[in-house]
Amino acid sequence: MTGTPAATEPLRYVYAVVRPFDGVLPEGVQGVDGAPPRLVRHGELVAVVAAVPAGDFDEGPLRQRLEDLDWLAATARAHDAVIAALSTVTCPLPLRLATVCRDDSGVRRLLEDGRERFVRALERLDGRVEWGVKVYAEQSVPETTEPAPAATGGAAGTAGAGGGRAYLRRRLDARRSREVDWQRADALCRKLHAELSEYAEAATLHRPQDTKLSGASGTNALNAAYLVDRSRSEGFVQLVQQASAPGVRVELTGPWAPYSFAGIAEETEAVGTAGTAEETEAVGTAGTADEPRAAGAVGAAEETGAAGVAREAEAVRETEAVRETGASGAEERR
Repeated sequence: MTGTPAATEPLRYVYAVVRPFDGVLPEGVQGVDGAPPRLVRHGELVAVVAAVPAGDFDEGPLRQRLEDLDWLAATARAHDAVIAALSTVTCPLPLRLATVCRDDSGVRRLLEDGRERFVRALERLDGRVEWGVKVYAEQSVPETTEPAPAATGGAAGTAGAGGGRAYLRRRLDARRSREVDWQRADALCRKLHAELSEYAEAATLHRPQDTKLSGASGTNALNAAYLVDRSRSEGFVQLVQQASAPGVRVELTGPWAPYSFAGIAEETEAVGTAGTAEETEAVGTAGTADEPRAAGAVGAAEETGAAGVAREAEAVRETEAVRETGASGAEERR
């Protein structure tokens, strides 16, 4: 590429990397900024891309946009819609939210630079899906907002002391009840995670979600993702459905494209096995007009991850796009 493109020229938003496949993308799919995705092929790999305005996705504007959680959530949902559509025709390797290149030449460099990792990851993920499991400890006794009785003197004070002891007893009983609820949830989490990890091909633990942000009731004790062969998914679902305990709620989501395992090629290379990715990382890097440069971290309302797309945005998937999708990673422009 000669020279630097004008800042007003559209950039290329890269959703995922796939193998060449027969057929076409599903009709009516619209991605970020409403643009339909298209395919850019380079050798044995294909990038799924769409044009996006530089006014939103160039380095400076993107940094500002990532501070806008409403914009981030909408972008994450559009990103996920494309990945979900791809999953109906092939096995996609999702890239992290807001991976952007200058032009098609930059997209091809992205594929060339990451070729070995992309190929390994696609081989590892082919025919697999991601399932999400969350466990919540429900409060059998809600937090009390009852004010402590006011201190008084004389006979009234004696009566007040009795009221104070009763108040403290209620507080103590409520605390003990919550501790029991948490112990039950913790025991179930350990048992369930061990069983699911043994059944699945890989597993990863995400940070517990702040229920004040997600709106879910109870306290999130387990927030995990599991990579499962599509043909064995029915058995996985049955294992989750069988898990129960008083005061504990188990939620299953999926199947999803394997966001949380997009970095599994690096994990496998590092440990020599199909290890668990602890962070949701995009496999590729992103870049500048001519050379790669960091473009800004994808923030999270809760954590979000795609797969740290990764972690997560979190809501990438439904309302979790902001949380489990965009962990901290910078996107470079090529």
